[in-house]
Amino acid sequence: MKRRTFITGAFAGTAALALGVNLYSPTLTTASDDIHHRVLFSVFIPIFLDGSLPEVANHREMAINRTLDAIVQSIDHLPQAQQDELMELLDLLEGRFGLLLLSGSMTPLLGRDPQQLIDMLESWRYNFLDMLKTAYSGLRELIMASYYACPEHWGNLRYAKPTFLVSNAN
Repeated sequence: MKRRTFITGAFAGTAALALGVNLYSPTLTTASDDIHHRVLFSVFIPIFLDGSLPEVANHREMAINRTLDAIVQSIDHLPQAQQDELMELLDLLEGRFGLLLLSGSMTPLLGRDPQQLIDMLESWRYNFLDMLKTAYSGLRELIMASYYACPEHWGNLRYAKPTFLVSNAN
């Protein structure tokens, strides 16, 4: 065997192995848990809602969990085409290769500092590619709308539910 043949074969084998590892996705989680990508959203919620979430850890956790539930409901009400686009984005963000393409780093989002996440999202926000701008605005609008859809968060906006539709029992 020639040295060039060996090196070429080793390179091709390594590339095939790397591609196979990136494409392999084990089904260790249930479909209902995985379909809504709660862990991924729990990383983005504190970034997008900085200053809106309660400071007390227990209340903060409850607000994040309530927002995650509202995100699941919001996704269910989106048109199917938008649901598909969102799931494609979230799948890319959970995979190493997609994360490398979208953020320039293979470090999982859970392992990043908040400032690194902010920098990544800001680069999306002001990117020349419309796809990344759309990804940023879609994630932001989904999280913000889901958070403020919960009546317990309306106090931050000084908003009160309209009462003209409620009949008085006087």
